[in-house]
Amino acid sequence: LPREMTESMLTDLFTRHGRVHKLRIAKDLFSGQCKGFAELAMEGHEARAAITALNGSTQSGSTMHVVVQGTGPRRGRR
Repeated sequence: LPREMTESMLTDLFTRHGRVHKLRIAKDLFSGQCKGFAELAMEGHEARAAITALNGSTQSGSTMHVVVQGTGPRRGRR
């Protein structure tokens, strides 16, 4: 996600495909800017529609990678 992405902007993108139950953008503690990723929850069929529509799309010059939790690249400790 682009650094300037806000929760409102991201909600607007995803609600085109269904109801967003939960959304949290990871933010830098000092600048308050987006760290480049977020977590959100949607119903199954709505989530699949959002993934299909938004994965690989470009938002403010950044390519979005939308995945189901647990299927994306591993980060952090193992």
